[in-house]
Amino acid sequence: MKVLITGGAGFLGRRLADKLAGRGTLKGTDGRDHAIDEIVLLDVVAAGGFTDARIRTIVGDISDAALLHRAIDRDTASVFHLAAIVSGQAEADFDLGMRINVDATRSLLDACRASGHGPRVVFTSSVAVYGGDLPATVLDSTALNPQSSYGTQKAIGELLINDYSRKGFIDGRVLRLPTISVRPGKPNKAASSFASGIIREPLNGERSTCPIAPETRVWLLSPRKAIEGLILGHELPAQALGSNRAVNLPGVCVTVREMVTALERVAGTEAAKRVRWECDEATNRIVASWPGAWDTQRAEALGFRGDADFDGIIRAYIEDERVTAFK
Repeated sequence: MKVLITGGAGFLGRRLADKLAGRGTLKGTDGRDHAIDEIVLLDVVAAGGFTDARIRTIVGDISDAALLHRAIDRDTASVFHLAAIVSGQAEADFDLGMRINVDATRSLLDACRASGHGPRVVFTSSVAVYGGDLPATVLDSTALNPQSSYGTQKAIGELLINDYSRKGFIDGRVLRLPTISVRPGKPNKAASSFASGIIREPLNGERSTCPIAPETRVWLLSPRKAIEGLILGHELPAQALGSNRAVNLPGVCVTVREMVTALERVAGTEAAKRVRWECDEATNRIVASWPGAWDTQRAEALGFRGDADFDGIIRAYIEDERVTAFK
């Protein structure tokens, strides 16, 4: 079995590759476990640092249709499509967002279609597909109404996955991920970047500016649970999803202020004091348009699980990244 991970050099892509290599098998569309012979990481930069001979990298632009047709062949049984232009960048550069988030997704699905064997495709979507006048808790039946270019582009991707699955070109599944926190590394251009920065930087002894109003509610998931969800989403039989391939994954619903309070409980007062509140209207407008809570009964019935609380998310980050929390 050959597995392709787009965005393979990103932190989720790398973690997923490592987890799959350790796991060794995935289910095929026939429902049986198959040994993973090759994991291909496709990204604009090389995903270095792997020693497992089954893992190889392809460096290139995912919007290059010819590259995708070379990467996806008769041996490609599964695709995890993680590559995307993040929310803030997609809003600032409309053409780039459309090229990567829409055009490249369409090209990837066409390459899967051309392979002729209906590979299984896991597509990561976002809370940003919702927006406008939302109920306190978003239901599976709540209409998509994105209020950003990124959300619109993800919604388009969802519809494409559904239709290509309906036609039998792929066996697709859409996982709407909560905001992932805590991400390692440096801040990026995502509107949700604050959700990691206000934890990661204070734990590293650095100051962090929060651009979001303290009472804004956010829906969060740890990297650990995100990887578990990606694999579980892949393993589900198509009949369990039916005609609606999109699933809202469970998460933790907290206000931004409660995030900082959790940081204080886990790492002490001095860590929490490193967070400075300075609202940025443009970023706050994007984040405030996202739902703060989802009805996840369907996901839980399918076996998905979120984190117990945000304190646990912080502790998991400290353990996974070997961070020394400042007391």
